[in-house]
Amino acid sequence: MISRTDSATDIMHLFNSHQPSPPPQDTSPTRSRSLFSGRRSSPSPPQPPSSNQSNGGFFSRRRSSSSSSSEDMNRSIKKDPSISAARQKVADAEAFERRADKALAQARTAVSEARAHVRNLEREALEDARRAKAKQAEAKTVSKSAKSLGRHG
Repeated sequence: MISRTDSATDIMHLFNSHQPSPPPQDTSPTRSRSLFSGRRSSPSPPQPPSSNQSNGGFFSRRRSSSSSSSEDMNRSIKKDPSISAARQKVADAEAFERRADKALAQARTAVSEARAHVRNLEREALEDARRAKAKQAEAKTVSKSAKSLGRHG
């Protein structure tokens, strides 16, 4: 029969590793490690930043000489043929839009003038119809009076 202490010892052996423990590492803070720095087998002593190294880490930007180079880059980008062509296309499109707006305004004016002309024609036609009706009525009256003529003939 297995004793209680023997089974506890067996269980502890299951969870223990049989590999020798690693040697203790030097925990003195000689150099800070960033997220992206590689691990080195031998620690190198910290070096002061030189004039061409940035001091701000991964997301830092050098601002000392970048302003003149960015201005040069902006000038060269503005002179780029594809950028110039795109600017010209935008300018042409704006000019076409202005012409289209002007044409649309002229078309709307022409439509309203045509509608006004049609209204005037309809009004004139109604007046002509009234005059024709009055003329017809007067002609009928004259015709009645003319029937009595010719008794002597």
